[in-house]
Amino acid sequence: MGYVIQTNNLVKQFGDEAAVDAISMAIPEGEVYGFLGPNGAGKTTTIRMLLGLVKPTSGSIHIFNRNLKKERIAILKQVGSLVENPSYYPHLTAKENLEAIRKVYRAPKTRIGEVLEIVRLSDVADKKVKEFSLGMKQRLGIAIALLHEPKLLILDEPTNGLDPSGIIEIRNLIKRLPSEFGMTVLISSHLLSEIDQIATSVGIISDGKIIFQDSIDALREHAQENIILRVHDGIKASQALEGWGIKAESKDGLLYLHEHSDEYVAQVIRALVEEGIAVYRVEEQKRSLEDIFLQMTKRNAI
Repeated sequence: MGYVIQTNNLVKQFGDEAAVDAISMAIPEGEVYGFLGPNGAGKTTTIRMLLGLVKPTSGSIHIFNRNLKKERIAILKQVGSLVENPSYYPHLTAKENLEAIRKVYRAPKTRIGEVLEIVRLSDVADKKVKEFSLGMKQRLGIAIALLHEPKLLILDEPTNGLDPSGIIEIRNLIKRLPSEFGMTVLISSHLLSEIDQIATSVGIISDGKIIFQDSIDALREHAQENIILRVHDGIKASQALEGWGIKAESKDGLLYLHEHSDEYVAQVIRALVEEGIAVYRVEEQKRSLEDIFLQMTKRNAI
């Protein structure tokens, strides 16, 4: 499987400030890549560089294994995007808006009906856009981005400002695109909970730097649980376990075990009992993905 997007040490400086600081992204074909980071981390600047809207200070961008700097027009003919608010004519219907853009793209007329079906707007095709909900307007923006049948779709915070039903509509649409239409999707967000439900791979950016890049499953592995033992004397217990060749972290009178199989926990408790150390309680503590995300970004900011 090849990479649809590859950046190498991509930098964008505004004066003395590096908004994007030597990031190297690798987005496989057919993935929904969640580009995750706090507001102001550099997501939109990166996306603008990927779309040729902002010139990098240094570094390179390859899309479809072609250099964006040298083949910008040819590459962007295969890229659809929705950055910030979608552009549309509020006094025209959804179909009329799509017709105006279709002429620019020189797409076949049949494509209008196809994209309206993809974004589930066929039943309101003749309704004026000024009467649309925010979620419907976002879906129309995605329909416009899909008119020319792109291989890559780039969406910058597409669920911003939407109510829960609107978020679900956009989420379900994005999840369908790779399997049903063979697209690769890059979606940016500052909400890990949103990316967790959509993405198959993820890149986390903080202060202009990529601090994590892997599959969403690899990120979830960071959220594995700890086993916590409440004991009579945490320090003595930790020392006793060390004598048994068992590693445990003692903090505030608690023992933290980083291995959590039933057999391992049973071995620890047996060792403590044999050493005469009372075990009051055994608890399971699972770190959420949000905890991991906050920890990663906080560590990078220090």
